[in-house]
Amino acid sequence: MAKEKLEQNQQEQPMSPLVKAMITGVVGGIFWSLLGYVAYIFSFTKLGPALVLQPWAVGDWKTGVLGQFIGIVAIGVLSIPVALIYKGLFSKIEGMWLGIVYGVGLWALVFFIFNPLFQDLKSVKELGWSTNITTICLYILYGVFIGYSISFDYKEMNREKSSEMYSN
Repeated sequence: MAKEKLEQNQQEQPMSPLVKAMITGVVGGIFWSLLGYVAYIFSFTKLGPALVLQPWAVGDWKTGVLGQFIGIVAIGVLSIPVALIYKGLFSKIEGMWLGIVYGVGLWALVFFIFNPLFQDLKSVKELGWSTNITTICLYILYGVFIGYSISFDYKEMNREKSSEMYSN
């Protein structure tokens, strides 16, 4: 058997940056919305992940545990384009500050621009301090996770390319 055909001698093909960004979006969306559900359970916020189902799902089931977990999965899927937008526009920018701004921007988009889509979502003034502060913090952490992960991957990819260029 030729040495090249042995499995241990095969090099793993690196994942494309696009796929990495999509995975980052799914993982970030699921993780941070799961943390949002924990905050909802402990009454830090009046809004659970099932909020994302309001414009499309009918029935009271969506406010229960099943609805919350379906909302978590839906947020994971919706996070794919969020991560791809960040990758397309900001991946070259290092640091966490842009991620913080991105998270606050996403929060503002949901709570101000998309507010009319959600029938049961009260205005920011009516939600109360606890809900507003908790959701802003979750969105900031989510934005930092997405931003820092994608920027770090971009930096590492360029570092690998430059080291390959110098080694050849």
